[in-house]
Amino acid sequence: MARSSTRAPAITDVARLAGVSVPTVSRVITGSVPVSAERKERVHSAIRELGYRPNGAARALVTGRQSAIAVIASNTTRYGYATTLQGIEESARAAGFIVMITVIESDEPEAVSAAVDLALSHPVSGAVVLKFDPAGAAALRALPTDLPVVAVAGGKSDARPHAVLDDTAAAKHATEYLLGLGHSTVHYVAVPTSGRRAGRAAGWRKALEHAGVEPPPIYDAGWDPQRAYEFGRGVAERSDVTAALCGNDELAMAFIRALQECGRRVPDEISVVGFDDHPLSRYWTPPLTTVRQDFADLGRRSFELLGGALDGDGVRSSSVTPRLVLRESAGPVPSSPSR
Repeated sequence: MARSSTRAPAITDVARLAGVSVPTVSRVITGSVPVSAERKERVHSAIRELGYRPNGAARALVTGRQSAIAVIASNTTRYGYATTLQGIEESARAAGFIVMITVIESDEPEAVSAAVDLALSHPVSGAVVLKFDPAGAAALRALPTDLPVVAVAGGKSDARPHAVLDDTAAAKHATEYLLGLGHSTVHYVAVPTSGRRAGRAAGWRKALEHAGVEPPPIYDAGWDPQRAYEFGRGVAERSDVTAALCGNDELAMAFIRALQECGRRVPDEISVVGFDDHPLSRYWTPPLTTVRQDFADLGRRSFELLGGALDGDGVRSSSVTPRLVLRESAGPVPSSPSR
């Protein structure tokens, strides 16, 4: 076949020519899972025709295991994502594995398919998916079931092994803490969630409903501090809001800044609790009461689970409940409204 480009052939080219999926090509190269003789011959024929040279294949034939793992995440810059990736990479490197990170742009089918194909375009032993949001959840569902995979999340939602930071339980505790200070309700400034029944919003809602309080409308800030800032300016004009739980510390910082610019005092008039324990949260004004999440440990635990799966261990998960760190941004309900 005439080559129209000087670009080195990729595993996706082999799959397209052979008329099979990328995971099937990977299985033929690694020999990790039986493939029919007919498909195997189509793949080898395509490899010969294209001159494809799979990275790491020679080592895999000797060791029986690939030297790389794939990590799929929707973002690599936010504090929680980046620190989780750090934990994965450090543990993988210590075990002699290379980490190949693929960023998934959205949960749209085309974006999911492209990310999964790219993640599996090189021989890998297994994969870790940061299932912190809808894009991560969609990537997890799209990965082949015979590939060892571990999900990193705020809760377990399927049969795959999960490394969990139980943010549902943590958000419930943080909300109960604010209610215990005398606040009649707690407003929630939300980050995205990977599912309807999991995450910080679910814990917040459970605490309010258990206390017999009708949950107020959620303010969806996404990952954008500017939106939390704008909500804070609106809240500053209201006398009925005395407490807020923010889905992460960046949102809490922006929310507090808006309140202070409008002349509202934290926590004397409005209490604010964050989530994650960002490195700057203790240096904010006032220092932020927040839920401490050990993301580096989360990453390490996910790689340990993947290692167990590669060694043939049964499916299992690891869960840790983050703890509330008390600082100065939350206090008793005001004795009387200031506005």
